[in-house]
Amino acid sequence: MLSALEIVTTVVVGVMVGVEFSVAFFVNPILDGLPDDSAQRGRSHGARLLGAVMPVWYVTSLVLVAVWAVAGWHHDGAGLVVTAAALLILSVIMSILLLVPINNRGRTWTADNRPADWKQQMNRWDRLHYVRVAVIIAAFALLATALT
Repeated sequence: MLSALEIVTTVVVGVMVGVEFSVAFFVNPILDGLPDDSAQRGRSHGARLLGAVMPVWYVTSLVLVAVWAVAGWHHDGAGLVVTAAALLILSVIMSILLLVPINNRGRTWTADNRPADWKQQMNRWDRLHYVRVAVIIAAFALLATALT
């Protein structure tokens, strides 16, 4: 049963990492290369869509890792799993305190109501998101290592 939990957890976290990596390094750069207000419109739509899904995904990932840490406490790799959980907690805290407030503002913007500094706010979100992606990649790597 523990093996199944380990595999499911690693896959759930890994797919989440893939989505966040894609947003950081592919989706947002593609949107930013579009003409006129297309970038802002695309980012607003993405903020609404992913803003609804990602919180559930982050919490689910954290819960699965916590269950793995408890269930596998006396097994090899437990320290790696606990460290991965700590990194996921950090990513959730970063999200709530730093990224979500920007995301919540951006999701409501249109060409008519966006602030003059919307690009600077999106650039700040991107920089913070790169850090968050690095944190969750590290968590994923620890989980993958704990599997071996």
